[in-house]
Amino acid sequence: MNLLASTYKLLQELDDFSYTLSALDCIWDIVCPTDTNCWDHIRVSRYRATYYIAHINGDSGTVEVVPDIDIRILSSGGVPSFQIHKQGRSVVSWELLITSAIDWLKAVRKDWIKANILIREAYPLRNRYGVVPHSIIRASLSAVYRLDTELCKESCMAFVRLVEDGFFNNAENTEIKTMTAADYFRYCRIAYITGKRDDEHVDESMSGREMYAHFADGRHEGLLEIDPESEEEFADWIDGKHPKRTIGGHPWEIKRGGNTTHIDLTVSRPSYRKEWFKVELLAEATGRLAETVRMFMAIREAGLPISISHPEAVRKRLLAQDNIGIVPSYASLHRANQHFSTSDDVFDVMHYDDLGRYKRRITPFITWEPLPILKPKDS
Repeated sequence: MNLLASTYKLLQELDDFSYTLSALDCIWDIVCPTDTNCWDHIRVSRYRATYYIAHINGDSGTVEVVPDIDIRILSSGGVPSFQIHKQGRSVVSWELLITSAIDWLKAVRKDWIKANILIREAYPLRNRYGVVPHSIIRASLSAVYRLDTELCKESCMAFVRLVEDGFFNNAENTEIKTMTAADYFRYCRIAYITGKRDDEHVDESMSGREMYAHFADGRHEGLLEIDPESEEEFADWIDGKHPKRTIGGHPWEIKRGGNTTHIDLTVSRPSYRKEWFKVELLAEATGRLAETVRMFMAIREAGLPISISHPEAVRKRLLAQDNIGIVPSYASLHRANQHFSTSDDVFDVMHYDDLGRYKRRITPFITWEPLPILKPKDS
Protein backbone atom coordinates (compact mmCIF):
# COMPACT_ATOMS: atom_id res chain seq x y z
CA MET A 1 0.00 0.00 0.00
CA ASN A 2 1.49 3.38 -1.01
CA LEU A 3 1.45 6.45 1.20
CA LEU A 4 -1.47 8.10 -0.53
CA ALA A 5 -3.70 5.04 -0.13
CA SER A 6 -2.55 4.25 3.40
CA THR A 7 -3.09 7.82 4.57
CA TYR A 8 -6.67 7.85 3.30
CA LYS A 9 -7.18 4.43 4.90
CA LEU A 10 -5.96 5.74 8.25
CA LEU A 11 -8.29 8.75 8.17
CA GLN A 12 -11.19 6.49 7.25
CA GLU A 13 -10.43 4.14 10.15
CA LEU A 14 -10.16 7.02 12.61
CA ASP A 15 -13.77 7.98 12.00
CA ASP A 16 -14.68 5.07 14.27
CA PHE A 17 -12.46 6.23 17.16
CA SER A 18 -13.02 8.81 19.88
CA TYR A 19 -11.11 12.08 19.70
CA THR A 20 -10.32 14.95 22.03
CA LEU A 21 -10.88 18.61 21.34
CA SER A 22 -8.37 21.46 21.45
CA ALA A 23 -10.14 24.68 20.51
CA LEU A 24 -11.69 23.71 17.16
CA ASP A 25 -9.28 20.85 16.44
CA CYS A 26 -10.28 17.20 16.70
CA ILE A 27 -7.26 15.20 17.89
CA TRP A 28 -6.44 11.49 17.82
CA ASP A 29 -3.27 10.33 19.60
CA ILE A 30 -1.98 6.98 18.36
CA VAL A 31 0.84 5.37 20.35
CA CYS A 32 1.79 2.25 18.43
CA PRO A 33 4.63 -0.25 17.85
CA THR A 34 6.38 -0.45 14.49
CA ASP A 35 7.92 -3.41 12.70
CA THR A 36 11.30 -2.33 14.06
CA ASN A 37 10.16 -2.97 17.67
CA CYS A 38 10.06 0.77 18.37
CA TRP A 39 7.13 2.73 19.71
CA ASP A 40 5.93 5.80 17.89
CA HIS A 41 3.54 8.56 18.82
CA ILE A 42 1.46 9.84 15.93
CA ARG A 43 -0.97 12.70 16.38
CA VAL A 44 -3.73 13.30 13.87
CA SER A 45 -5.51 16.63 14.14
CA ARG A 46 -8.36 17.86 12.01
CA TYR A 47 -9.10 21.54 11.52
CA ARG A 48 -12.19 21.95 9.39
CA ALA A 49 -11.47 19.92 6.22
CA THR A 50 -7.71 19.65 6.67
CA TYR A 51 -5.87 16.89 8.52
CA TYR A 52 -2.37 17.14 9.97
CA ILE A 53 -0.53 13.94 10.84
CA ALA A 54 2.49 14.62 13.06
CA HIS A 55 5.22 12.25 14.19
CA ILE A 56 5.51 13.47 17.80
CA ASN A 57 8.57 11.46 18.85
CA GLY A 58 10.37 11.47 15.51
CA ASP A 59 11.77 13.70 12.80
CA SER A 60 9.53 12.75 9.90
CA GLY A 61 7.81 16.13 9.81
CA THR A 62 4.07 16.42 9.24
CA VAL A 63 1.72 15.16 6.57
CA GLU A 64 -0.90 17.70 5.53
CA VAL A 65 -3.99 16.18 3.99
CA VAL A 66 -6.98 17.77 2.30
CA PRO A 67 -8.96 14.68 1.27
CA ASP A 68 -9.46 14.29 -2.48
CA ILE A 69 -7.57 17.54 -3.11
CA ASP A 70 -4.00 17.55 -1.85
CA ILE A 71 -1.53 15.65 0.34
CA ARG A 72 2.04 16.67 1.05
CA ILE A 73 4.83 16.16 3.54
CA LEU A 74 5.93 19.24 5.47
CA SER A 75 9.28 19.65 7.16
CA SER A 76 9.44 20.34 10.88
CA GLY A 77 9.29 24.05 10.05
CA GLY A 78 6.04 23.64 8.12
CA VAL A 79 7.64 24.01 4.68
CA PRO A 80 6.71 21.51 1.94
CA SER A 81 9.61 19.09 1.52
CA PHE A 82 8.21 16.31 -0.67
CA GLN A 83 5.21 16.05 -2.87
CA ILE A 84 3.49 12.75 -2.30
CA HIS A 85 4.40 11.26 -5.69
CA LYS A 86 8.14 11.72 -5.14
CA GLN A 87 10.19 9.02 -3.50
CA GLY A 88 12.52 9.79 -0.63
CA ARG A 89 13.38 8.91 2.94
CA SER A 90 10.44 10.93 4.30
CA VAL A 91 7.96 9.08 2.12
CA VAL A 92 9.36 5.69 3.09
CA SER A 93 9.32 6.63 6.78
CA TRP A 94 5.74 7.79 6.59
CA GLU A 95 4.63 4.65 4.77
CA LEU A 96 5.96 2.58 7.69
CA LEU A 97 4.42 4.85 10.31
CA ILE A 98 0.99 5.01 8.70
CA THR A 99 0.89 1.27 8.08
CA SER A 100 1.87 0.61 11.69
CA ALA A 101 -0.88 2.95 12.89
CA ILE A 102 -3.51 1.19 10.78
CA ASP A 103 -2.43 -2.21 12.11
CA TRP A 104 -2.57 -0.86 15.67
CA LEU A 105 -6.09 0.47 15.18
CA LYS A 106 -7.16 -3.08 14.36
CA ALA A 107 -5.69 -4.29 17.66
CA VAL A 108 -7.38 -1.47 19.55
CA ARG A 109 -10.71 -2.18 17.88
CA LYS A 110 -10.41 -5.84 18.90
CA ASP A 111 -9.63 -5.14 22.60
CA TRP A 112 -8.96 -1.52 23.45
CA ILE A 113 -8.38 -2.16 27.15
CA LYS A 114 -5.70 -4.77 26.45
CA ALA A 115 -4.06 -2.53 23.84
CA ASN A 116 -3.84 0.45 26.19
CA ILE A 117 -2.45 -1.71 28.98
CA LEU A 118 0.30 -2.86 26.63
CA ILE A 119 1.17 0.77 25.84
CA ARG A 120 1.57 1.58 29.50
CA GLU A 121 3.78 -1.42 30.06
CA ALA A 122 5.96 -1.15 26.97
CA TYR A 123 6.21 2.52 26.00
CA PRO A 124 9.79 3.67 26.77
CA LEU A 125 10.19 5.82 29.86
CA ARG A 126 12.76 7.92 27.98
CA ASN A 127 9.91 9.12 25.75
CA ARG A 128 7.57 10.20 28.55
CA TYR A 129 6.89 13.31 30.61
CA GLY A 130 7.03 13.16 34.37
CA VAL A 131 8.02 14.99 37.55
CA VAL A 132 10.41 13.92 40.29
CA PRO A 133 11.17 15.64 43.61
CA HIS A 134 14.21 17.88 43.35
CA SER A 135 15.44 16.55 46.69
CA ILE A 136 15.78 13.05 45.21
CA ILE A 137 17.81 14.38 42.29
CA ARG A 138 20.00 16.48 44.58
CA ALA A 139 20.68 13.51 46.86
CA SER A 140 21.48 11.18 43.95
CA LEU A 141 23.35 13.11 41.28
CA SER A 142 26.45 14.73 42.71
CA ALA A 143 27.20 16.62 39.50
CA VAL A 144 23.82 18.36 39.32
CA TYR A 145 23.89 22.15 39.66
CA ARG A 146 23.09 23.23 43.21
CA LEU A 147 21.61 26.67 43.63
CA ASP A 148 22.09 26.62 47.39
CA THR A 149 25.80 25.89 47.04
CA GLU A 150 26.23 28.56 44.37
CA LEU A 151 24.60 31.12 46.65
CA CYS A 152 26.35 29.96 49.86
CA LYS A 153 24.59 28.53 52.88
CA GLU A 154 24.43 31.79 54.86
CA SER A 155 22.75 33.79 52.09
CA CYS A 156 20.47 30.90 51.28
CA MET A 157 19.16 30.61 54.82
CA ALA A 158 18.92 34.39 55.21
CA PHE A 159 16.59 34.52 52.19
CA VAL A 160 14.59 31.54 53.45
CA ARG A 161 14.07 33.29 56.80
CA LEU A 162 12.82 36.44 55.07
CA VAL A 163 10.16 34.43 53.25
CA GLU A 164 9.15 32.55 56.37
CA ASP A 165 9.01 35.75 58.45
CA GLY A 166 6.59 37.36 55.97
CA PHE A 167 8.98 40.00 54.60
CA PHE A 168 7.32 39.97 51.19
CA ASN A 169 3.83 40.33 52.65
CA ASN A 170 4.66 43.75 54.07
CA ALA A 171 4.26 46.46 51.42
CA GLU A 172 6.61 48.77 53.29
CA ASN A 173 9.45 46.35 52.50
CA THR A 174 8.79 46.20 48.76
CA GLU A 175 7.20 49.52 47.76
CA ILE A 176 8.34 53.14 47.71
CA LYS A 177 6.19 56.26 47.65
CA THR A 178 8.30 58.48 45.38
CA MET A 179 10.95 57.65 42.85
CA THR A 180 13.15 59.20 40.18
CA ALA A 181 15.26 57.75 37.40
CA ALA A 182 18.31 58.51 39.54
CA ASP A 183 16.79 56.39 42.31
CA TYR A 184 16.30 53.54 39.86
CA PHE A 185 19.91 53.77 38.71
CA ARG A 186 20.99 53.64 42.36
CA TYR A 187 19.26 50.27 42.59
CA CYS A 188 21.03 49.23 39.39
CA ARG A 189 24.47 50.19 40.70
CA ILE A 190 24.08 48.01 43.78
CA ALA A 191 22.79 45.16 41.62
CA TYR A 192 25.68 45.34 39.15
CA ILE A 193 28.37 45.44 41.84
CA THR A 194 26.87 42.66 43.94
CA GLY A 195 25.81 40.47 41.02
CA LYS A 196 29.17 40.62 39.24
CA ARG A 197 30.10 37.28 37.74
CA ASP A 198 33.62 35.91 37.55
CA ASP A 199 33.79 36.70 33.83
CA GLU A 200 32.63 40.32 34.26
CA HIS A 201 34.44 43.53 35.04
CA VAL A 202 32.43 46.18 36.86
CA ASP A 203 34.09 49.57 37.20
CA GLU A 204 32.84 50.74 40.59
CA SER A 205 33.86 54.30 39.81
CA MET A 206 30.97 54.47 37.33
CA SER A 207 27.59 55.88 38.32
CA GLY A 208 24.51 53.69 38.33
CA ARG A 209 23.30 55.44 35.18
CA GLU A 210 26.59 54.71 33.42
CA MET A 211 26.47 51.09 34.51
CA TYR A 212 22.90 50.76 33.23
CA ALA A 213 23.93 52.24 29.86
CA HIS A 214 26.79 49.74 29.69
CA PHE A 215 25.21 46.50 30.96
CA ALA A 216 21.49 46.77 30.19
CA ASP A 217 19.70 45.64 27.05
CA GLY A 218 20.04 49.07 25.42
CA ARG A 219 16.40 49.42 24.39
CA HIS A 220 15.58 51.71 27.30
CA GLU A 221 12.38 53.30 25.88
CA GLY A 222 13.56 56.78 26.81
CA LEU A 223 14.52 56.07 30.42
CA LEU A 224 18.00 57.52 29.84
CA GLU A 225 16.55 60.68 28.29
CA ILE A 226 14.27 61.97 31.06
CA ASP A 227 15.36 64.29 33.86
CA PRO A 228 17.04 61.89 36.32
CA GLU A 229 16.11 64.00 39.36
CA SER A 230 12.46 64.64 38.49
CA GLU A 231 9.83 62.62 40.35
CA GLU A 232 7.17 63.94 37.98
CA GLU A 233 9.01 62.90 34.82
CA PHE A 234 9.71 59.41 36.14
CA ALA A 235 6.06 59.01 37.15
CA ASP A 236 4.88 60.17 33.74
CA TRP A 237 7.37 57.83 32.06
CA ILE A 238 6.16 54.86 34.14
CA ASP A 239 2.54 55.73 33.32
CA GLY A 240 3.28 56.05 29.59
CA LYS A 241 2.55 59.79 29.52
CA HIS A 242 6.04 61.17 28.97
CA PRO A 243 6.83 62.30 25.39
CA LYS A 244 10.20 60.53 25.60
CA ARG A 245 8.55 57.16 26.38
CA THR A 246 8.72 54.77 23.46
CA ILE A 247 7.49 51.19 23.13
CA GLY A 248 8.95 47.89 22.00
CA GLY A 249 12.06 48.00 24.17
CA HIS A 250 13.32 46.17 27.25
CA PRO A 251 14.01 48.94 29.77
CA TRP A 252 14.02 46.59 32.75
CA GLU A 253 16.53 44.08 31.33
CA ILE A 254 19.50 45.18 33.40
CA LYS A 255 21.60 42.10 32.59
CA ARG A 256 21.50 40.87 29.03
CA GLY A 257 20.59 37.31 28.11
CA GLY A 258 18.20 35.25 26.04
CA ASN A 259 14.44 35.21 26.40
CA THR A 260 14.71 33.24 29.63
CA THR A 261 18.30 33.89 30.70
CA HIS A 262 18.38 37.63 31.39
CA ILE A 263 17.76 39.51 34.65
CA ASP A 264 15.07 42.16 35.06
CA LEU A 265 14.79 44.91 37.65
CA THR A 266 11.27 46.18 37.14
CA VAL A 267 9.33 49.14 38.49
CA SER A 268 5.54 49.01 38.44
CA ARG A 269 2.51 50.52 40.12
CA PRO A 270 1.00 48.35 42.90
CA SER A 271 -2.62 47.52 42.07
CA TYR A 272 -3.91 48.81 45.41
CA ARG A 273 -1.58 51.84 45.81
CA LYS A 274 -1.31 53.18 42.29
CA GLU A 275 0.57 56.31 43.33
CA TRP A 276 3.42 54.22 44.78
CA PHE A 277 6.13 52.16 43.06
CA LYS A 278 7.08 48.51 43.46
CA VAL A 279 10.66 47.53 42.60
CA GLU A 280 11.16 43.84 41.82
CA LEU A 281 13.92 41.55 40.57
CA LEU A 282 13.15 38.71 38.18
CA ALA A 283 15.25 35.88 36.73
CA GLU A 284 13.69 32.74 35.28
CA ALA A 285 16.84 30.74 34.60
CA THR A 286 18.30 28.79 37.49
CA GLY A 287 21.76 29.81 36.29
CA ARG A 288 20.93 33.47 36.98
CA LEU A 289 18.94 33.00 40.18
CA ALA A 290 21.86 32.98 42.64
CA GLU A 291 23.12 36.17 41.02
CA THR A 292 19.65 37.69 41.39
CA VAL A 293 19.24 36.68 45.04
CA ARG A 294 22.61 38.28 45.81
CA MET A 295 21.38 41.48 44.18
CA PHE A 296 18.19 41.35 46.25
CA MET A 297 20.02 40.85 49.54
CA ALA A 298 22.43 43.73 48.85
CA ILE A 299 19.65 46.15 47.87
CA ARG A 300 17.71 45.23 50.99
CA GLU A 301 20.80 45.69 53.17
CA ALA A 302 21.18 49.17 51.66
CA GLY A 303 17.80 50.02 53.17
CA LEU A 304 15.91 50.22 49.88
CA PRO A 305 12.46 48.66 49.37
CA ILE A 306 12.83 45.64 47.09
CA SER A 307 11.02 42.46 46.11
CA ILE A 308 11.81 39.41 44.03
CA SER A 309 9.39 37.62 41.75
CA HIS A 310 7.65 34.61 43.35
CA PRO A 311 9.72 34.50 46.56
CA GLU A 312 7.97 31.37 47.83
CA ALA A 313 9.04 29.56 44.66
CA VAL A 314 12.60 30.80 45.10
CA ARG A 315 12.58 29.39 48.63
CA LYS A 316 11.41 26.02 47.30
CA ARG A 317 14.19 25.98 44.74
CA LEU A 318 16.83 26.84 47.33
CA LEU A 319 15.64 24.03 49.62
CA ALA A 320 15.01 21.53 46.79
CA GLN A 321 11.31 21.42 47.67
CA ASP A 322 10.29 21.92 44.04
CA ASN A 323 10.19 19.29 41.29
CA ILE A 324 12.39 18.47 38.32
CA GLY A 325 10.58 17.85 35.05
CA ILE A 326 11.44 14.74 33.05
CA VAL A 327 10.98 15.41 29.34
CA PRO A 328 11.10 12.97 26.40
CA SER A 329 14.45 12.29 24.79
CA TYR A 330 13.21 13.77 21.51
CA ALA A 331 12.21 17.08 23.12
CA SER A 332 14.48 20.08 23.56
CA LEU A 333 15.22 21.15 27.13
CA HIS A 334 14.90 24.82 26.15
CA ARG A 335 11.76 26.22 27.80
CA ALA A 336 10.58 22.65 28.41
CA ASN A 337 9.50 23.61 31.94
CA GLN A 338 6.64 25.52 30.29
CA HIS A 339 5.07 22.16 29.40
CA PHE A 340 4.22 21.63 33.07
CA SER A 341 1.47 23.36 35.00
CA THR A 342 2.24 25.96 37.65
CA SER A 343 1.05 23.59 40.38
CA ASP A 344 3.78 21.10 39.39
CA ASP A 345 6.48 23.47 40.74
CA VAL A 346 8.80 22.58 37.86
CA PHE A 347 11.54 25.12 37.14
CA ASP A 348 14.25 22.84 35.74
CA VAL A 349 14.09 19.83 33.45
CA MET A 350 16.23 16.93 32.33
CA HIS A 351 16.01 13.86 30.10
CA TYR A 352 15.38 10.45 31.63
CA ASP A 353 18.71 9.20 30.30
CA ASP A 354 20.46 11.94 32.30
CA LEU A 355 19.72 9.90 35.41
CA GLY A 356 22.43 7.50 34.26
CA ARG A 357 23.22 4.69 36.67
CA TYR A 358 20.72 6.08 39.18
CA LYS A 359 17.65 5.26 37.06
CA ARG A 360 16.59 2.32 39.22
CA ARG A 361 16.97 4.40 42.37
CA ILE A 362 15.10 7.46 41.10
CA THR A 363 12.40 5.95 38.85
CA PRO A 364 10.07 4.91 41.75
CA PHE A 365 9.83 8.59 42.72
CA ILE A 366 8.82 9.81 39.25
CA THR A 367 5.16 10.65 38.70
CA TRP A 368 4.53 10.06 35.01
CA GLU A 369 2.00 11.97 32.96
CA PRO A 370 -0.78 9.70 31.69
CA LEU A 371 -0.40 8.37 28.19
CA PRO A 372 -3.33 9.06 25.85
CA ILE A 373 -6.19 6.56 25.72
CA LEU A 374 -7.26 5.42 22.25
CA LYS A 375 -10.61 3.66 22.02
CA PRO A 376 -13.41 3.08 19.56
CA LYS A 377 -16.47 5.27 19.81
CA ASP A 378 -19.22 4.04 22.15
CA SER A 379 -16.82 1.74 23.99
